[in-house]
Amino acid sequence: MILGLLFFLFIFLIPIAGECLSLYQQGEQALAMGNLAKAKHIFYKIPPFVNKQKNPDFLKARLLLARLYYNQKKYNLAQKECLTILKYFPNHKETKSLLHEIQNLNQPVIIQFFKDTYKYLPALLKGTLMTLILVLFTMLVSPFGGLLIALGRISRFYPLSSLCWCIIWLFRGTPLLLQLFFIYYGLPALGITLKPLTAAFLGLGLNYSAYLAEIIRAGIQSIDAGQMEAALALGMTYSQAMRRIIIPQTYKRIIPPIANEFIALIKDTALVSTIAMVELMRSADQLFNTYFDVKILILAGLIYLILTSIFTLIFEKVERKVGAYEQK
Repeated sequence: MILGLLFFLFIFLIPIAGECLSLYQQGEQALAMGNLAKAKHIFYKIPPFVNKQKNPDFLKARLLLARLYYNQKKYNLAQKECLTILKYFPNHKETKSLLHEIQNLNQPVIIQFFKDTYKYLPALLKGTLMTLILVLFTMLVSPFGGLLIALGRISRFYPLSSLCWCIIWLFRGTPLLLQLFFIYYGLPALGITLKPLTAAFLGLGLNYSAYLAEIIRAGIQSIDAGQMEAALALGMTYSQAMRRIIIPQTYKRIIPPIANEFIALIKDTALVSTIAMVELMRSADQLFNTYFDVKILILAGLIYLILTSIFTLIFEKVERKVGAYEQK
């Protein structure tokens, strides 16, 4: 008898439960079952107003239909659905964005590209400015830091030489991303809290100082030892010989590898986006997550190429000028 009662409830209550579902939920169920025609029929039955108030289910259903038509490349139908939505929900950003994409499909590719460039470029240039600030700061600080570490590394004072070796070993042996994470997220555990920009300056400065230290050390040690002996024989002190004889001769030899490091620096600044810094890569990522337009990534790539090309030309001119005496 109990089994019969349960069977009775199952037979008669399931249809009632189905009727309690909203039209939008019924349409979603039809879509889940793969019955697209039925889903469309149900969605078109949803009214734009309920009790003289705008119906959010109407918005969701018509937007879903617009996306379906867009994915099926039925752009005229997708545009019609977007215009219907905007008739009742004129300020809906997602619908406006989809309608903008549909309308752009009917334009020549070059015109569409220039329009999108005009739209995205201001935010990307704002991020580019921060990238340049990071690059220029590191380019100013790291050569001096690298020189000090290099001189300490070749010093005959063992504790100083060991300390500088440890600095180079630490910052060259661990990823820059890990160093940025430790400075920004790890130091607060030790009671030291830094702003994102300060953490970025510190991380990039220390990392590139360690790399440049090895380049400068190799440049100094590539100079013939007899020149130091001659300078000392003339009565110069060690520091005078380094400043007047040895280090000036290393410029020509170390500029190419240093230029490579600074070109890499332009791209490495993208890592500071992980510590809440809004530079070029972070700006591109935010725009892409909003508009899902691959042209944003293309524009960001072009800006990086322009920056690296400019810095490459500058370093080539500097290298030619420093080595002018060798070209005669």
